[in-house]
Formats: sequence, C-alpha cells, structure tokens
Amino acid sequence: MSEPLLDPLARAYGVALDYWDQSGVQRRVPHGTVAAVLTALGADPTDEESLERSLRDRELRDWRRMLPPVVIGVQGRYTHVCAHIPHGTSLRVWIECEDGSLIEPAQSNRWIDPRDIDGVLTGEATFVVPSDLPLGWHTVHALGEGVTARCPLVITPARLEPAALEGGARLWGLMAQIYSVRSHRSWGIGDLADLADLVAWSGHALGADFLLVNPLHSAAPLIPMIPSPYLPITRRFPNPLYLRIEDIPEYAYLRSRDRKAIRRLSKPLRRLTGELLDRDASWLAKSEALEMLRAVPLTGGRQAQYDCFVEREGQGLVDFATWCAIAEEYGVNTGEWPEELRHPRDEAVAVWRAENVDRVERHLWLQWLLDEQLARTHRVAHDVGMRAGVIHDLAVGVSGDGADAWALQDVLASGVSVGAPPDMYNQKGQDWAQPPWSPTALAEAAYIPYRDMLRTILQHAGGLRVDHILGLFRQWWIPHGRPADEGTFVAFDYEALVGILALEAQRAGAVVIGEDLGTVEPWVQDVLRDRGILGTSILWFERWEGGALKQPEQWRPDVLASVAVHDLPPTAGYLAGEHVRIRGELGLLNRSEEEERAADVAGTQEWLDLAAARGWLGNDMAISDQVAALHRVVAASPARLVGIGLPDLVGDVRAQNQPGTDQEYPNWRVPLADADGVPVALEDLPRASLLPRLVEAVRPTNARAFRGPIG
Repeated sequence: MSEPLLDPLARAYGVALDYWDQSGVQRRVPHGTVAAVLTALGADPTDEESLERSLRDRELRDWRRMLPPVVIGVQGRYTHVCAHIPHGTSLRVWIECEDGSLIEPAQSNRWIDPRDIDGVLTGEATFVVPSDLPLGWHTVHALGEGVTARCPLVITPARLEPAALEGGARLWGLMAQIYSVRSHRSWGIGDLADLADLVAWSGHALGADFLLVNPLHSAAPLIPMIPSPYLPITRRFPNPLYLRIEDIPEYAYLRSRDRKAIRRLSKPLRRLTGELLDRDASWLAKSEALEMLRAVPLTGGRQAQYDCFVEREGQGLVDFATWCAIAEEYGVNTGEWPEELRHPRDEAVAVWRAENVDRVERHLWLQWLLDEQLARTHRVAHDVGMRAGVIHDLAVGVSGDGADAWALQDVLASGVSVGAPPDMYNQKGQDWAQPPWSPTALAEAAYIPYRDMLRTILQHAGGLRVDHILGLFRQWWIPHGRPADEGTFVAFDYEALVGILALEAQRAGAVVIGEDLGTVEPWVQDVLRDRGILGTSILWFERWEGGALKQPEQWRPDVLASVAVHDLPPTAGYLAGEHVRIRGELGLLNRSEEEERAADVAGTQEWLDLAAARGWLGNDMAISDQVAALHRVVAASPARLVGIGLPDLVGDVRAQNQPGTDQEYPNWRVPLADADGVPVALEDLPRASLLPRLVEAVRPTNARAFRGPIG
C-alpha cells in the first residue's frame, strides 16, 4: 500500500486516520485497519494502481450520473439539486410533490467549468428548490436530450417539535426492561399486555408522562433464543415472544379442549421465581399455543385487516418472514444455506417462498398480531393521559446472522463490525458483532431502508430512544479478526440521517432521545439539540472535564436525565459497588480491583455529599434514603425528561447487562426482584417501598395528580 494514496482515499471515504481516546491521547490508526475498512466500503486499496483507480472513481461518482441518488433538504432553507449532462445540451428539471403537485425550480447562475468524464465533456447545472416546500418525500425529475432520471427529494424539519414538549413543561416517567416485568398472567416473560397494564397504572395512578422500554426487536424464532434486545435479527419488526396469547381475538373461538391445553402450557410458566428468565421455555409454549390459534379461521373483516397490514409493510415484511421460514429449515447461519437462497432477490428465493407459502404466512401473521397489541398499548397511553406515552428503544445494530443482515445485505458493510473504543463502560473497547450500514450504499438506496425501519417502529410509539446516537455521525468499525481497540471511526452523512429521523418522528408526533454518552464531542450534542433531539444525562457521569461534579443546575436541559441506566446496576447496586465487583471478576479492569473500588467509593461519596449539602440526606442513612436523595439531585436539573428505573422502586441491585460480555454474565436474563432477590410481580408494584418517595422526588410541581398506590 502507498501511504500517500491511502490517506487521501481514506479521507474521501470518511475513514479516520487518527482519533483522540478517552484519556485525551491522539492515536494513529494502523494502516491494516484503514485498508480493511476501505475494502468494506467498496474501495480497493490493494496496490498503487487500485488506490489511484478507487480515488478517481470516488471523485467522479456524481459526475457520471444525471442526478444524485437522493437530495436532503431542510424546510425553511434553500436546497440545491445538481444535475450532470453532456455540455451544451438542454435540460428540464421539475419536482413532483407528495401531494401530486408539480414545481419547477429556478436554475442557479452558479457556473462550474465542464469536465471530461470518460471521454464526454460534461457540465453541471444547479437548480434551487424553494425554501417553503412542505415536509416530505418528494421526487426530482430531470429530462435531457433522450435521457431521463429521477431521485427522491427529502425535506426535513429544521427542528423536531413534538406536541408532548410544547410549553416547556417537564415530563417524567418510568424506565423498564419489559421482559423482566412479569405478572401472574404472563408466560414467564413480561409481554405486551404487561406493558399495557404498566402504562395504564403508571399513567393514571402516578401521573407519569412516559414509559421507556427496552428494544422490542425480534430475535430468531428458534431455540435457543438470543436474550439480548440489543443484538436482534431485525430492528424493524418486534419479537413474537412478547405476544399475550389470551389477548389474540381468535382465542375466544378456540374449542374448549384447546383452551384447556393452552392453560396447561401456561400454568408452569406463571410461577414467578428468582431464577434467571427462560425465554426458550416461554417461546416453546407460546409457539404451540399459536399453532392452535392459527387453526381458527379469520372472519372476513379480520382477513381484510391482515391483508392491509401486509400491504402496508410491503417487501420488507415479506423478506423478514421469508428469512424466518428459511432459518427454521436451515438455521440462522446464512453461510450454511443453499447458495441460491443467500440473497433475497434471487429467483430461487421467490420459488422457495411460493413452495413454502404457509410457513412464510405464519410469520406474517405473527407480526400482524404484534402490530395489533402494540397499537392497543399506544392507545392505552393516550387514554390515561400520558403526554409522550411509550418510548421505544432503537438498538444500534443487528446480528450478523439475522434477517436484516440477509435482507439488507446490499446496504450493509461486510468484513467489519460495529463497536466502541475504550470508554467509561469498558476500558478495553467493545465489539458488538454487528454489521454496520454502509454509508455509501445506504445513500445509493436513498436511505429508504432506514426510513422504512423508523416508520414501522414509530407508528405505535410516543417516542424513540436511539441507542448510541453517535452512530448517525460516525461509527467505530472493527475489521474482523482484530481486537476492539484496533478499529477506526467511519463518518456518516449525519445531516441526512438526523434529518430523516426528525422527519419521521415529526410525522408520528414522537419525542426522540439520543443516547449520547461516552466519547461524544460537544458539537454532536449541539447538532442534536438544534434539531430538537434530546440527549441523555446519567447522574454518575455528570462531571466536568477535570472530574469535578456538575451541580444539577449545570446539566443540559434538553435531555432525559436519570440516576440509573441499563448498562449499570440499579442505584442501590451501584452504591454497593456491584459494577466494580462484576468487572473485577470478569477481568474487565485496567487497574486493580482495589484501586477501582477506592476510586468508585470516592466518586459515589461526592454525589452523596452533594445531596447532603442540599438537605436531602442526613448522616448514616439507609441505602433507600440515598437512592431517594440521588433522585432529588436529578430532579434539581433543568432536564426536560426525568426517568426512574423500575428496579429502583423495589430496591433491586442486580445489573441487567455488563457491556463487553456475552456468556460471562447473565445479560438480559435477570427478573425484576427486590434487594433480597425475591421476585416482584407487576401486581406488586403499587406497594413498592420506594414508590411514593421516588415519584415525589422527580415529579414536577405542575405534573398531573399523583393518586398514590393502588391495588
């Protein structure tokens, strides 16, 4: 490789040659890492000749086509569309708006010298899109001499303005890993009926404005089922594991013996124990029950609703259902599938789907049932007066062996995975084993796969939390075979990704929260704030660059603030140093456990001292008093949203997840329990010992009435 050519090629593709680590040291990225990432982006860094060719192809990419693959604009600002045609030929450009109206933009007097492009003298004409074009996905048309082209024109909001945040009022709510919140009616795993009940109770009895839940994305419908909600097979479609069987309308029309059989299936799963959650047992039982339900014919009206749903979700849903059906026969590793089934657009896949239509239809049907139950939960939030309602969570990526990795392979990068450089969560870096969007291929696809994913999630949501939102700006790519700390950053067109996110959220009336913790530059947070996207503040991390505490009044206002977060133990566990114990046992520390614990105790004490100085905490007070006092610290901030982790209400100490681990810790399998490990059912929450104190701690003075515990 020629370094003088490798460096400019990397810059052309947005691949970082160096970066600043969490300790403020500038690190040079190894050439091997840069070359591997460029290969994943479609360049060829093999030798000097291929480097020169790749650099020229990148430079001439837009000149070789009449219109770009997509144009992204911002409402209230002028947008420019550049068209390329043989020099001296005529050109007409017009815009077809979503409502069918036509607009002819004015041509700019901007002059660009024509260039020789592959032997053709080519000119560039610039057209100005009116600044008052409405929000939406419009189409640019171009007509040259015997040549036509078109591309999407996406007009995004200058700032997301959801109704829930109008007037500047503070919103507060609960944060829950819904699979861990079990009722006496759920089948061993918290489900969508439990979610609806939690929404109804917290919204009505407590006056909560929102409920933030873990990603509900689907895992493979196979045994064993991957427990992590952050390593799904798809980010677009939810997990059938969350279905409440008895709430499916066809349940009422089952034969008596089938209803009895379903009750027998569910009975052993309804006994709540402190043991780890068993998704496999729940899914096996639900699968058997679902087969009985599917045998009940749909009424004409129900069939029409189902058909409408399938039409609305389109090819993306069909591809997902097809992957699930093929995976049931050949397993999730597509590399072991028959060669002709490894790409969704191959003719053999269509043939296989036609031959196995009933198996594919089953997965379409499951998604329809999920859509109905999610819609009900969304309605419940509205009915009980929640301002925001259910805030869903968008994972940063998907499994490399999943449905999205297969169906969207043309817009995903291969040979690399997404992760994080060393940071406060994991001092050795993280490899999440997830294939990233290819920024080049995604733009070529006009960001439609990204848009469709957002639309499906947002249609029954009052908000969306975007995990690791830095990934819309840049991502840490790790070439396969290299450790997590030997990756590099790859830049994305954040104006496009953030703009489309704001547009789809605006249309859905949804709040958007970006998880912007870790090594995130202030300018990124500024961009998100200016576009109306909230950030994230976790009490333990609210310090100035030198390490001094930020007084709560000094925190950012445009955030969701809380004491706890799912990647750390609940507040009581954090105060006990549970996170240090776990990382020490697993060898995830860069210094001795004694040093880490001493530093952690000192840091924790600073926050307790702050609470004491404000009069919220006395001497020698119990852990429960400390938990309540720390929530008062958060409530003293100007944060627009304040959240209470559900485990904090019951005194739970166990972490749901330890970043950077897989089987070493029981990630995402810990049921909701009290300080002694005794399981807490959904029905028990109204009597949680810390409930009144934590709600009163964070509840703003202008909040809706707190009716107190019920039950």
